[in-house]
Amino acid sequence: MMTKMFENRIDWRIEWGDCDPAAIVFYPNYFRMFNMATDALFEAAGFAPASAFERFGIIGYPMIDTRATFASPNRFGDQVIIASHIAKWGRSSFEVRHSIFNQSRLSVEGFEKRVWAASQPDGSLKGCAVPDEVRKVMLPADGRMDHV
Repeated sequence: MMTKMFENRIDWRIEWGDCDPAAIVFYPNYFRMFNMATDALFEAAGFAPASAFERFGIIGYPMIDTRATFASPNRFGDQVIIASHIAKWGRSSFEVRHSIFNQSRLSVEGFEKRVWAASQPDGSLKGCAVPDEVRKVMLPADGRMDHV
């Protein structure tokens, strides 16, 4: 049985500044969009980064891996939807999947692996356990991630 996962969707208009001289999105800008979408995902779940970082004693969730697959270009003026969800939880890390749709057609798939990180007294960063209350909100109702 498949259960719907927690997902956030953002309506996004492709601006001129997102594009290269050919008026298609310059690929690094997708990673900026993914970063923004990850923050929006946590905010939609009730964990706005600015307050959640302080609340949980972390400096953030830095990215340790990212990639994208490009199926079709998005152009200046296009209205797209960025759909994001947590695809996998580790003890201190998590994977976020982003799907960008243009007129209901998948145009870009993105992946991020991030670490729930705290600053150490020596200035280094250390991954720490993601709080259960965060995981619980973003898991499907059946608590299983194997179908994602």
